[in-house]
Amino acid sequence: MSEQSFINAKQGIDANTNGHSNSFQSTKRFYDDANFPKGFKRCGDFTSKEADLLEQHGQAMKNLVDGSQLPRNVDEDQFISVIQGTLPATTPMELLWSKYCRLAKGKPFYAVLGTINTPASAKVEIEVEFDDVEEDVSDTDEPE
Repeated sequence: MSEQSFINAKQGIDANTNGHSNSFQSTKRFYDDANFPKGFKRCGDFTSKEADLLEQHGQAMKNLVDGSQLPRNVDEDQFISVIQGTLPATTPMELLWSKYCRLAKGKPFYAVLGTINTPASAKVEIEVEFDDVEEDVSDTDEPE
């Protein structure tokens, strides 16, 4: 296969995956060490292709979600509509981001005794009261 046909094939794959070839472009790789400390590939929740797509395009998707980047084309505009809930997720990138958000929230925790898992970010205040215990003078071993 010639080099030109290889480049054309790669562009065709990218276009099918991302819509337009210039969609969701970012100069930084995307990592989420808080929710996926072993990485996307080693966590077992994403396929190898999904993990690669998240690392390559996740930063751009995150920037679109938090508003620090404006949409540059129709695909990114539709992505924002999906995030806002006005459209259902249909493209691979929208489905991947939905899957990432669902998994980043954490898996449910079930315990034998029915305790509820509280997120690490939630502070739990435990209030313990101790009764004042007065020592009985007659109980001590003091000589009389």
